[in-house]
Amino acid sequence: MAQAMQPAQGITMRQLLEAGVHFGHQTKRWNPKMKPYIFGARNGIYIVDLQKTVRLAVIEESTRSGQFHVTNRWLGGTLTNFKTIKSGIDRLKALEKMSTDGTFEKLPKKEVAVLQNEMDKLKKNLGGIQDMSRLPGCLFVIDPKKEHIAIHEATRLGIPIVGLVDTNCDPEGIEYVIPGNDDAIRSIRLFCGKIADAAIEGKARYQAHHAGEPQQAEGEQVEDRDAASERRGRRNERGGRGGARGGMRGEKRSARPEAEEASSGPIVERKPTLAAAGEETAAVPASTEEKTEE
Repeated sequence: MAQAMQPAQGITMRQLLEAGVHFGHQTKRWNPKMKPYIFGARNGIYIVDLQKTVRLAVIEESTRSGQFHVTNRWLGGTLTNFKTIKSGIDRLKALEKMSTDGTFEKLPKKEVAVLQNEMDKLKKNLGGIQDMSRLPGCLFVIDPKKEHIAIHEATRLGIPIVGLVDTNCDPEGIEYVIPGNDDAIRSIRLFCGKIADAAIEGKARYQAHHAGEPQQAEGEQVEDRDAASERRGRRNERGGRGGARGGMRGEKRSARPEAEEASSGPIVERKPTLAAAGEETAAVPASTEEKTEE
């Protein structure tokens, strides 16, 4: 009997490094068009940026599905302080407009160089979310151990997380765990492609379901969802810090109905207990003696 063929194993970053894939040619023999793929130079030899291969896979699939991506570094507050991030995105768009409408040509070369460096830096960090005008409805994370800041922010805002979780990661806080290798390039490309296909299919179903609704209703639903996400995040924060204070509030709320029921029902005479009767009888002579002395 013919044996079943084993599936091809993914190429990991360690295997690429051990194979010397990252070593390029001498610095004096290079093509400037390969500059985006070069990490740096060491001992006169260019070092290829192997992470570019992974980043390109994420960028290709996110672009194909019309989604947003962060492949360089997650800036703190990308979700929880989105207003500040939005100002950086607006600045990036303004600089790009200046570079295309001829404004750079009217400025001194030194000033243009400063603005170009600023635009490149903003493009590197915010280029993947440049067109994102609101908080995302879901977050797909590769290597949760490395992207713990993104997971923390999404958890605070109540944004569901889909994560490619390797055996060295903590799945806590990830609603939809995908156990798998987050180092192999083929594995990353496979899961990115499947997530992109799901996004395309979900978008098509949503458009088909809401085909007859006006466009304004969709915008209102987006605003409602963002507001609900922020409220859910604030509730989560209060729940984590509440403790005894939240319990006291609950006791006060539960005590109100009892007071209302007591006032609305019939008046019932409460007979004093033996101890209470003894106190009352002891208190009466004391007041009588005070009156006789006066």
